Amino acid sequence: MSSDTSNAIARTAYTAFEPFHITAYFNPLLKSAGEETGLDGHAWYAGSRAEPLGPTPASVVAAAFYNFNPALVERVWPQAVEAGLGKIAEVRWSILDRVLGDALGSLASEPKLVEVGNRLRDIGDTAVFAGRTLSAAWHASDRPDSPHLALWHSIAVIREWRGDGHLAALVDAQLDPTEAVVFHEAIHPDPKSRRVLGKRITQITRGWSDEEWDAAADRLIARGLVERQDKGEALTEHGVDLDAHIEARTDALAASIWRDVPDAEDIVLSVRPYSKAIIDAGILPGTKKK
Repeated sequence: MSSDTSNAIARTAYTAFEPFHITAYFNPLLKSAGEETGLDGHAWYAGSRAEPLGPTPASVVAAAFYNFNPALVERVWPQAVEAGLGKIAEVRWSILDRVLGDALGSLASEPKLVEVGNRLRDIGDTAVFAGRTLSAAWHASDRPDSPHLALWHSIAVIREWRGDGHLAALVDAQLDPTEAVVFHEAIHPDPKSRRVLGKRITQITRGWSDEEWDAAADRLIARGLVERQDKGEALTEHGVDLDAHIEARTDALAASIWRDVPDAEDIVLSVRPYSKAIIDAGILPGTKKK
């Protein structure tokens, strides 16, 4: 398989897998999960996503998350550890079981779902995890027996493997965590080219203050990557080029896992009906039940 083909498959995998994966962090039962564990939204997210790392120092979790304010992680990660990472995992799987099961309906019992989950697990087993800490932790974690949860776990390994590579691309681009957030949320000439949360939600979820945001924007402006407009920061031509470079490097770094898989495209596309069911269920931000 050529590099261009495997890069394209890596990009397709990202778009096909992401709705299924983020269901763990955006679903109607998160409030009950917080009540059951005694954690606020930030602590629940940190605990449920970084749980496979074990009771590691908060600085390690902050490094793995990259674009979250380390001060926020330093506050919430100890709370998650105190609540019990095992308990958090138990609650995470419980709510995912219900949310995915409800959204998938009859698709959850399809033999094809089991087959796709197992193929993705096998592909994940071939990955080289050097430099990919969070993905390695998920790969080492227990995989549930339930088919739709097993599929989620297999996707999580590959999704975080890509994500770890994306962080390497950000480091290579010399974007620090705050700069990476501001850069990503800056207005792009082609809005459809990226998914954004918006400045206010990004600040709330990642823990960056107005002062920290503005200081990062000043640094990006000094590098000629963004400019300030009436509606906020916007990418300059140089910024657009760097954004395209980062995305291309991320795809390239994610491609090797697919290169020796002859039916890679078919496997990736097989996930789309399950992700579509999640989108159609209307449980993700910006979606409506169909």
